[in-house]
Amino acid sequence: MTDISSFPARAIARSRVLVVGDVMLDRYWFGEVDRISPEAPVPVVHVARREDRLGGAANVARNVAALGGLVTLVGVTGADEAGACVGQLAQQAGVHADLVSDAAHPTTLKMRVLGRQQQMLRIDFEQRPAQTSLDGVSAAVARHLPNHDVIVLSDYAKGALDRVQDLIALAREHKVPVLVDPKGDDYDRYKGATLVTPNRSEMRQAVGRWKDEDDLTARAQLLRAHLQLEALLVTRSEQGMTLFSAGSREHVDAQAHEVFDVSGAGDTVLATLALMRAAGLSWVQAMGWANRAGGIVVGKLGTSTVTAAELAGG
Repeated sequence: MTDISSFPARAIARSRVLVVGDVMLDRYWFGEVDRISPEAPVPVVHVARREDRLGGAANVARNVAALGGLVTLVGVTGADEAGACVGQLAQQAGVHADLVSDAAHPTTLKMRVLGRQQQMLRIDFEQRPAQTSLDGVSAAVARHLPNHDVIVLSDYAKGALDRVQDLIALAREHKVPVLVDPKGDDYDRYKGATLVTPNRSEMRQAVGRWKDEDDLTARAQLLRAHLQLEALLVTRSEQGMTLFSAGSREHVDAQAHEVFDVSGAGDTVLATLALMRAAGLSWVQAMGWANRAGGIVVGKLGTSTVTAAELAGG
């Protein structure tokens, strides 16, 4: 168990995290359903309320700010209403957003329609960014790296991290630790990062199914060595988290909380891990706090954050 009396509040307040990746807007339309459309056999949702939330890399940044850290967000948005909304929400959350605006690129938007507390439909608007937008991302990262303690690369496979190898190399030049939330099965693109944080299903994509814990350890250590990582953290939902470093395996069990919603839990874990590392904690200590944060956030409805007071047990 993490010693909650040791919450590093002062160190966190000085810690600077740079978050780079796929910025999204999560839009929710809530309504009531009381009839079927005469036009087609589909329910008619009478929308009563709309809510917008930061998603993807922007949600990671929002979580860092909620915990009291200093955070800068770099990504690509469109020159559209959704992009303006991302900027406003970031400002309200205490996130310094340095976003590349591309008039030819729609802001990645996930619009969900809910009726009677159930999701009826999700509509996605997305397009891979142009090379000129990626030039802007690289330039922004180069500007901000010297003033940050840790960089987080939040990959949702939407294209903002198509040049992830260049960003990792730049961070290594500045001796800034690189934490990666991966996507897909091509992990070679993350070679040279400091730590990669696959969840259970992502780990299976990368190394195949394991028979037992010894088999998982062997596969994880092979992957860690191949990618030249300092550590590999596998988040395993109800099974907790396992941290693999050179010659070491550390595990923490999941915190016992009632689970209401796992949306965004991975973002909360990643943000907490990065912030604790920026504050000077070891990977094992950072994992303990990240595990605690994940246990708290799944007890909340919707994509939520954890505050410093909640994490410290206040």
